[in-house]
Amino acid sequence: MKPKITIQAIAQAAGVSTATVDRVLNSRLPVREGTALRVIETADRLGYHAVHLMRQRLPERGAARRLGFCLQKSSSPFYQALAQALRDAVARQSGGRSSAVIAFVDDLEPATIGERLLELGRQCDALGVVALDHPHVNDAVALLHTEGHPVLALLTDLSAPQRLGCVSIDNRQRGRTAAWAVRRLSGGVGDVGVFVGSHRYQGQEISEMAFRSALREQAPGLRVLDAQVNLEDEQMAFEATLGLLQRNADLVGLYDSAGGGAVGIVRALREEQRGRDVVLVCHELTAAHRLGLLDGTIDVVLQTPLVALSDTAVRVLLQALEPGQVAGHAQPFVLPFEMYTSENV
Repeated sequence: MKPKITIQAIAQAAGVSTATVDRVLNSRLPVREGTALRVIETADRLGYHAVHLMRQRLPERGAARRLGFCLQKSSSPFYQALAQALRDAVARQSGGRSSAVIAFVDDLEPATIGERLLELGRQCDALGVVALDHPHVNDAVALLHTEGHPVLALLTDLSAPQRLGCVSIDNRQRGRTAAWAVRRLSGGVGDVGVFVGSHRYQGQEISEMAFRSALREQAPGLRVLDAQVNLEDEQMAFEATLGLLQRNADLVGLYDSAGGGAVGIVRALREEQRGRDVVLVCHELTAAHRLGLLDGTIDVVLQTPLVALSDTAVRVLLQALEPGQVAGHAQPFVLPFEMYTSENV
């Protein structure tokens, strides 16, 4: 028999008073929309039996919101999964009254990304974005801010001071964890390769620097090679990995700080029959990465918690749109990442 979920438990989990939960449940006094939605989301997550009443009694306030999300690489299973998590979060936190508008940008030219941000941002009330940190992108964020469309960075931060902040995992910690895995699994002697999608992704840059720093400190026998840029493209990653294997006979480890090129890296390791003697750490648990873990080609996957990231992003954007809300800028919203091996997928 499941334990009974009390109002006190909901209040504690949502970070509000029991009186606030009672007002949401019984419509006794007005409650700020963002607070009411947080209480309802918490009650739903805990399995509270009367959560449907809370939704029914939530007053209709203002127009429905359109939240835009500008993501990368429409062909990427990771970004497709993130898009669905964002749609679910918007529906869940708004009680179905708001909508998510998803756009994918396959062309990674900064000017193209900036133009797409402006186009999407002006169609929506607020915008979440995954993008390169580049002046074209930051100019678009600044302009949208002046036009009343708040922008939140997702996964990787931007330099625009007008952004709401960034929802991401701790990229420094993730890079050091990758270094720990390579150090422990490789034997501690030999060459190590590193991949980035682009040097302009702040999150990848931080992970790469942390990876290098940790190995420099803890594994002097491991020589980290110059970073390879693969644009998170499978074919580019495949060719770059083949080149590394051919040029470096002592290659014992690889770290893909991006995630999008790991399929190509895995293909190269399999073709060269090096999957068992080169340690591979990559990001994001896609179906292909899961197979790589199971056959031993991938050793560790460091995963972004998509549901938690999406819930946090939607909550921040909805709060920024509340009447009279003075949004804080450049706030970090840091989430713990998940770690997978062949034993826990």
